[in-house]
Amino acid sequence: MTMAKKEKKEKLNYNAEIRHLREQGPERLYMLYGPEDYLREAFLTELRSACVPTQDDFSCQRFNGPGLDMGALGEAVDMLPFFSERRYVEVRDYDINACRDADSARLRDILADVPDYCTLCFVFSAAYAPDGRTAAVKALKKCAHCMEFSEQDQAALGRWVQNRFRALGKSVDPRDAEYLIFLSGSRMNALIPEIEKAAAYAAGERVTRADIDATANRLPEADVFELTDCIAGRRFDAAAKLLADLLGDKTNHPIMLNALIGQQLRRMYACKAGQAARRSRADIMELCGVRYDFIYDKLTAAARPFTLRQLAEMVKLSAEYDYRMKSTGQDPKALLLELFARIAAEA
Repeated sequence: MTMAKKEKKEKLNYNAEIRHLREQGPERLYMLYGPEDYLREAFLTELRSACVPTQDDFSCQRFNGPGLDMGALGEAVDMLPFFSERRYVEVRDYDINACRDADSARLRDILADVPDYCTLCFVFSAAYAPDGRTAAVKALKKCAHCMEFSEQDQAALGRWVQNRFRALGKSVDPRDAEYLIFLSGSRMNALIPEIEKAAAYAAGERVTRADIDATANRLPEADVFELTDCIAGRRFDAAAKLLADLLGDKTNHPIMLNALIGQQLRRMYACKAGQAARRSRADIMELCGVRYDFIYDKLTAAARPFTLRQLAEMVKLSAEYDYRMKSTGQDPKALLLELFARIAAEA
């Protein structure tokens, strides 16, 4: 089996960026983007404070939304600071991918001539993620200090979860911190309320797995993972209950649930095939799109009881039922239940 290697991008070192900002001062132009909005906003707070320590309104200006008046932006950048050494201009969620023609040319002129006394910062949420193929984004990347805020690695995120519990007067076992990440996702802003709920619920100083189970908001992906675990262990009643609970949530459409089931089955197949081909753990994790060791271990355990032929057949079944849900007019819920029965029969 051949597995193509992707060129890995250098991961942002958040702590090093903060140290550089504090020691060297702010740069003239920044581009901040990526899904980890908690760290992005934390860096922005540091950046604004470094530019204008008093947060004086005369030296700070912000443009919000997809539209942007290039004339107003140029004036804001050229304006001298008042009662501070620097001026700070923030452009948030501008639809730079739609920037064309005259606006694109004017933007390039502004980017090329940001004064030494000004910091211009472009901030993009996931909804306005910059497309590196467009001329405007290429121009911005060429001139700016670019920072992509991706989800943290396992060790860093685990420590952060433990520190958040510690700040609330609680402790948590590292494995239970990983379990919370598995259930509720790896986005820090999403984890904060889950940590607070578990800490408030826990009777003792130690937050247990039972406390997390009692309070955590579970992602559908986590329940689908558990569902396939139950099928692998031939615990069909438990698997059926999980599926019923998922279908009972009206936000979980059967087509979406089948997509998650199909994704999980493809990962299990890739994991099993990779191990059979004696590929490295890192290669298989990259192929499966798995970022955390503990999730890889769970994936390995879920795939272990099945043969490659069984997993391949389950993947085909999921694809077949996806087509039927989208094209035949049959009840998607009934089709999902039928799919579940056929997958269980394969086990």
